[in-house]
Amino acid sequence: KEFTWTIQSLWQAGSINHSVFERFCENVKALTDGRLEIVPVPVGTLVAYNETLDAVGSGILDGQQSGPGYSAGKDAGFAMLSEFPGAYETAYQMQMWFEYGGGKELARELYGRFNLFYIGSVWHGMESIPSKKPLLSVDDLKGVKMRIPEGLNQEIFNRIGAAPVNIPGSEVYTSLDRGVIDATDWGTLGMNIDLGYHKIAPYQIYPGFHSLPMGDVAVNMDRWHELPSDIQTILEAAVRDFARDMIQEMAEADAAAAQTVQAQGVKLVTWDKEERHRFRLIAADVLKKFAKRSDMAQRIYD
Repeated sequence: KEFTWTIQSLWQAGSINHSVFERFCENVKALTDGRLEIVPVPVGTLVAYNETLDAVGSGILDGQQSGPGYSAGKDAGFAMLSEFPGAYETAYQMQMWFEYGGGKELARELYGRFNLFYIGSVWHGMESIPSKKPLLSVDDLKGVKMRIPEGLNQEIFNRIGAAPVNIPGSEVYTSLDRGVIDATDWGTLGMNIDLGYHKIAPYQIYPGFHSLPMGDVAVNMDRWHELPSDIQTILEAAVRDFARDMIQEMAEADAAAAQTVQAQGVKLVTWDKEERHRFRLIAADVLKKFAKRSDMAQRIYD
């Protein structure tokens, strides 16, 4: 029997990230000898970026390659799954918790409540912050209009005194250009350069430290159970390889961008150890309080 799924990503068409997702879909088709074909569609194609959980649960979409943080309004546990701001130094540290420390099991339980099967996690790396003016410390963030998605980072930047603005990634460039925002929490250095943010926001906090978000690959529960067991096993292995591919592709893009963008007038801003620690302490306090919002959030935090 052959299966065809449509999965919407959180990435814009033509971006590096969506290209890596398309490669994952091609690999699945090859690994299953054509028995499972995944049609990848970019963000906003069928539903809004923050509506995919409901769309997948109801069967409008077969699956999503999204971020748990976009569903934080459903359960605070989604925000906790998405990331621990300021905590990890590399994606591999967080991946170890998911694969070997119980994270995957908690994710499957939470997604299952919404009729989704959580196949696995995908990371794109430590994010950078492009801004129109230099941001050298926690205090410099106060009053800055900044695009920050739903969830923990928004809570943390609120605590610091920034002015978070909630807009989809597809609107970041025009919002920066028109002065709706002065900075953005979007992606890694390479991702930001790829999308041209440096042309209007030439200061980039790099190396990043504040945000190491997790993406997901999750599908409608009925679609998952329709698959034979060998395709299920192939999918779980393919998602693990997708995570490796995304992490390494983005790391390569970051390294290349760091070497070349300064000649284009981009200024790389590196926070010192003391300021990074100040951010981490604020984040840790927000995490502790945020965890009390749901049973699942507390379990993930613990």
